[in-house]
Amino acid sequence: MNSEKSQNVDLYIYHVSQCDPKKCTGKKLARFNLAKLFDKINEIPRSSILLDPMAEQALSPKDDVSKGITVLDCSWEEVEKVFPQLLKRNLKHRALPFLVAANPVNFGRAFRLNSVEAFAAALYITGHKHQASDILSKFNWGHNFLELNSEPLEEYSRAKDSSEIIRIQNQYI
Repeated sequence: MNSEKSQNVDLYIYHVSQCDPKKCTGKKLARFNLAKLFDKINEIPRSSILLDPMAEQALSPKDDVSKGITVLDCSWEEVEKVFPQLLKRNLKHRALPFLVAANPVNFGRAFRLNSVEAFAAALYITGHKHQASDILSKFNWGHNFLELNSEPLEEYSRAKDSSEIIRIQNQYI
C-alpha cells in the first residue's frame, strides 16, 4: 500500500482561455499559488506528466510525478482539437481512470473532470492524498469529489501499475 508522500508535486496548467473565468478552477488554483498557469505550449515543462483523456496508458502509482503534473484547461467541446497540438511537445501522456465529476457543471458525469478534479485524482492515485485534499478545499464542492470517488480512488492508489488500474476501472464501468 502507498504511504502518504510529503513532498508537494508541482502543478501546471496549459490554459487556452475557453472557459467561463468565473468557473475556471485552473485560474483559481493559480490565484492561490497552488498551480502555475501557462498560455503557450512551449512553456509546459517537458518532464511533467500530461493528464490526457485520450492517452493510451493510465496513470498509476508507478508513475513518477516528481517533475510535476500538467492539465489542459479547455472546454470539453474543444478537447479533441487541442490535445493533438500537445503531442508535438513529447510529454509523458497519461489518462485518468474512471471517476465521476463532482463539480457543478458536470456533476455525476463519468470522465468529465475539471482541472482541480483531474489534479486531485492524479495526486491521490500517486500517493499525494493530503495535497489532493488541500487543492480541493478551495472549492465549496471540492470535498464531494473525494467522497463520490472514495472507493475507486483508494483502489487505484494501491494498484501496482497501469494494467492493474485498467482492471480496477473495468469493475466500475
